[in-house]
Amino acid sequence: MILVTAATGKLGRLVVEELLKKVPASQVAVAVRNPAKAGDFAARGVQVRQADYSRPETLGPALAGVEKVLLISSNEVGQRAAQHQAVIAAAKKAGVRLLAYTSILHADSTRMALAGEHKATEEAIRASGLPFVFLRNGWYFENYTENLGPALAHGALVGSAGEGRVAAATRADYAAAAAAVLTTPGQENKVYELAGDVPFTMAELAAEVSRKAGKPIAYNNLPAQQYQGVLTGAGVPGPFAEILADSDVGASRGELNDSSGDLRRLIGRPTTSLADAVAVAFKR
Repeated sequence: MILVTAATGKLGRLVVEELLKKVPASQVAVAVRNPAKAGDFAARGVQVRQADYSRPETLGPALAGVEKVLLISSNEVGQRAAQHQAVIAAAKKAGVRLLAYTSILHADSTRMALAGEHKATEEAIRASGLPFVFLRNGWYFENYTENLGPALAHGALVGSAGEGRVAAATRADYAAAAAAVLTTPGQENKVYELAGDVPFTMAELAAEVSRKAGKPIAYNNLPAQQYQGVLTGAGVPGPFAEILADSDVGASRGELNDSSGDLRRLIGRPTTSLADAVAVAFKR
């Protein structure tokens, strides 16, 4: 039995869909806070189990009888390390034979603040003695393409990434990699640096958005503090705006770039291109 946590989230749903292409639904389970949101999976024969990272008492029953677990990282920045530790403890008690975790690119070396809880989680998983796989996901194209409204309205993308190259891929690319790892033997204690095939700068992203929009879109590079102010002015909470600005600075240092090819090899095809990812945004 393969269990996917946070399976009604954007990444989780894609992972389950990929798994269902590879194994019978009877071999797939999902752990979700609100089972009603997974009714479509239940209707297809997937086991739906209630679980909440913040309620450790729900985790043991959710993981009972499971061989492999994909721990999709919590989206509650600042609480994730403790939440993940609860899942790790439950997985060990349940005798899980493989714990896969969606980490961040170069988790052990990046200076990005966002990586702190991922690094702590990796260390906790190693300390647990559980066989593991670290899926160190790079940046998602959707981080950009789902938020193009302001750029189109004002004629500019803004950020603090400078000339740094970002090797982004789509959620679907990362989901396909997770499903491949969960359904292929011999994955124990592997670490994958997952990133897109062709890295790009923010100026190149702006140029591609310009082509699709049919109007000029520039990239305006700002000091991190100024970019943070733009984000908070747009309604982003202060602490998260600080993390986003810091991540852009990390990108300027090359920390969101990678040339390992791990993602391409796992999914057996090229990763989604910049042009294709931007094109999807304009079809919505």
